[in-house]
Amino acid sequence: MHRSFLSRCLLLGGLIAMTAPTALAIQPEVPPARLDVQAEAQLDFVPNRATLSARLWERTPTVARQDNDTDPDALREARDRLEERAGKLIRALEEAGIERDDLGAGSLSVQPEYVPAPRRSDDNDNMLMRTRLERPFQVRVDDLERLPQLLDALTEAGVNALDGISYDLADRDAATDEALVQALEKARHKAELMARTMGVSLGAVASISETRSPIYQPRMMAMSADARESAPQAEYRPGTIVIEAGVSVSWEIEN
Repeated sequence: MHRSFLSRCLLLGGLIAMTAPTALAIQPEVPPARLDVQAEAQLDFVPNRATLSARLWERTPTVARQDNDTDPDALREARDRLEERAGKLIRALEEAGIERDDLGAGSLSVQPEYVPAPRRSDDNDNMLMRTRLERPFQVRVDDLERLPQLLDALTEAGVNALDGISYDLADRDAATDEALVQALEKARHKAELMARTMGVSLGAVASISETRSPIYQPRMMAMSADARESAPQAEYRPGTIVIEAGVSVSWEIEN
């Protein structure tokens, strides 16, 4: 009986010795303490580029709406008039110092227009139709001091519509990068301040993410076709372009 009892004790001891490391191994690892910070930056930039948008159009004579087919000769004549005016506009802008690469001439668009006809008692259909041919133009300007001169050139060339001025930055990427860098610097400053106040030390960066991607929106200033004629001494102030960025950064805390 003594030998049997001893054998059971040895077997139990072996089992304990085998299971102890396993029990230690399955205990969950405690994750390191973290310090999470969010920060945003908002920067104002003065635009250094502008784009002028204008349109030229010509129309065919009006006809009764039931005559849906536009006269080919009238259409060709309207297009010839439009192309002649477009050539005059391009030459005027080139004489004003605009490089060919800075001038964009859009493609021709053709669309019907319906206009009311004089009402007559014996005519129930009081609508007329004509065809409008249109070409858009865009002029990029890197010297904003030249805007009044170029607007004069556009109006003197007889544009039908000035759709406005879009203010922009010549180097958008550099501006958005600057906003993102400033957001990251703010995040680090906040983390260091919090760690110092709480008596802990920052360890390695655990994660970085954007909470707000840099938003870039050029400023648009609308104007009417007769803006320069009604206000020849008008000033064009671009204001500022606002770019915002946001980040979230986590640091490990070292005790």
